Amino acid sequence: MATDHIRYDVLARDALRGVLRRVLTDAAAHGLPGEHHFFITFLSNAEGVKLSPRLLAQYPEEMTIILQHQFWDLVVSEDRFEVGLSFGGVPERLVVPFNAIKSFYDPSVHFGLDFQPSEGALETSARGLPAAPAPSAVAAPQPASGPSGEVSEEPPKPGDGAEVVRLDRFRKK
Repeated sequence: MATDHIRYDVLARDALRGVLRRVLTDAAAHGLPGEHHFFITFLSNAEGVKLSPRLLAQYPEEMTIILQHQFWDLVVSEDRFEVGLSFGGVPERLVVPFNAIKSFYDPSVHFGLDFQPSEGALETSARGLPAAPAPSAVAAPQPASGPSGEVSEEPPKPGDGAEVVRLDRFRKK
């Protein structure tokens, strides 16, 4: 097999992180439109992540945050975002580099992105994590209705029937 000197996997990962950066930048400037809200999972012990010792003790490997109604001071830069959130009534400021993010999911439109953590993020994790699959856009399945007919808005879990789709599927032909 030929060596990939271009590193298409890195280019694709960075392009998909650019989608996330753009979405967060728009949310910082204009707020969240309509019913959009975001589940963001990241490696809590990756290089550049800043959490309080209390949160790091509670989430030593990874953490999922939800940006919906009660967040403040969302600031997005080229390599990270910062946001204020409340945990158990205690306000906290989080700093999350984009290379520490494992997944992004917007349940209002059933759109998600899964990322392979970058080499820098993996090197500083407390224990070596196995390599994740290449970055991909995920078309999540429709949420299941509960017994009372309520719609569950939990993000899909691995092996939960999420379908990996090719971006070519959405391009005009």
